[in-house]
Amino acid sequence: MGPQVSHGTRSLPVTAPSGTGTLAGRPGLMRALNERLLLEQIRAVGRVSRAELARVTGLSKPTVALALTNLEEDGLVKVAGLRTGLRGPAAVLYEIYPDAGFVLGLDVGREYLRGALADVGGSVRARLSREARSANAKGRVAELRELADELVTAAGITRSRVTQVVVGSPGVYDAGKGAFTMAANVPGWESPKILAELQRSLGATTIVENDVDLAALAERDLGHGRDLRNFCVVSVGTGVGMGLVIDGQLHRGAHGAAGEIAYLPLAGPEVNPAEARRHGLLEAVASASAVVRAARTAGVRGSPSARQVFAAAAAGDKNAAAVVDEEVRLIARAVSSVVAVVDPELVVLVGGIGQAPGFAEAVAAELAALVPFVPEVRVSALGHDAVVDGCLVLGLERAWQHFLDRS
Repeated sequence: MGPQVSHGTRSLPVTAPSGTGTLAGRPGLMRALNERLLLEQIRAVGRVSRAELARVTGLSKPTVALALTNLEEDGLVKVAGLRTGLRGPAAVLYEIYPDAGFVLGLDVGREYLRGALADVGGSVRARLSREARSANAKGRVAELRELADELVTAAGITRSRVTQVVVGSPGVYDAGKGAFTMAANVPGWESPKILAELQRSLGATTIVENDVDLAALAERDLGHGRDLRNFCVVSVGTGVGMGLVIDGQLHRGAHGAAGEIAYLPLAGPEVNPAEARRHGLLEAVASASAVVRAARTAGVRGSPSARQVFAAAAAGDKNAAAVVDEEVRLIARAVSSVVAVVDPELVVLVGGIGQAPGFAEAVAAELAALVPFVPEVRVSALGHDAVVDGCLVLGLERAWQHFLDRS
């Protein structure tokens, strides 16, 4: 998905690559590097004075002053006030100009569409969710455009000011085929025309990313994974999937399909072969629709949704409790396979079933009987907004790369 911008502080090289001559002979390049360096520092530390920037970067105060003037003229930084109470004259403070750009994040679910819009300072200006109405891909794209229009209106800006759009989608986008794969839960979403239609409707900067991978990015930057290097996010709901963070970085795999645990062979021969090929063996028996089918087979009445099956189990329905216990066992077995290979510190559960009351605790207890090193199992800190928040995380990284390149 392109280069990502680090949130930490770092210094850019001040020597030219071999064969290009010295930077002293290329003042335009030197100015660009200085401005980029200051942008990264201001983004990392927030409000900061010229003297502090000079001290941290090693640049002279006149060089810092000139670079800040250029960045102000470009609309990327602004004066944020004065620091008083210290010896000497008050220091002028600078910060990122939040209105320099905006990021739009949209989550395409089977039942709901969710979205949020943030400025480049990271402040969320608007957040909305809607029930999905359309049963086909073309209608779903139109609904996303409507939601995007509502978000920019609510934020009081125009669409032209959106710097980056990120769409969180089920499945994996295969650039070679120009289409999504493994996205059977959204009818028509695997058409080769979808990405082009999204870009026509939402803007040329629109990119797509797997929804559970985005939830993992959100947990890494905003949730339970902030202080961890290795963890995974497991989504259990309409579908079953996983996002994996290793050494602090999202792990996508050779084909972008790392974490597609729906295809783990954890079901028996009773699964319909066509459904197994389409959705994966695990998803065929552990998704929300599979829970409802199992409840009906078990004679649980009044259970048209997985949520109601779990509610019936909590109310003492033994048949519903047996269905829930089997769901716990299946997900714990899937997680144990991941634990045996990756050894994560934490497993974060998302999705309608993943966040059901008591489900995380039950999975953790079952997991303890399967593997010797049991990770902590927690429900997402971000709730149903995990995917949208991940869209904003990735979108901000892309937007900042654009600004740094421009500087």
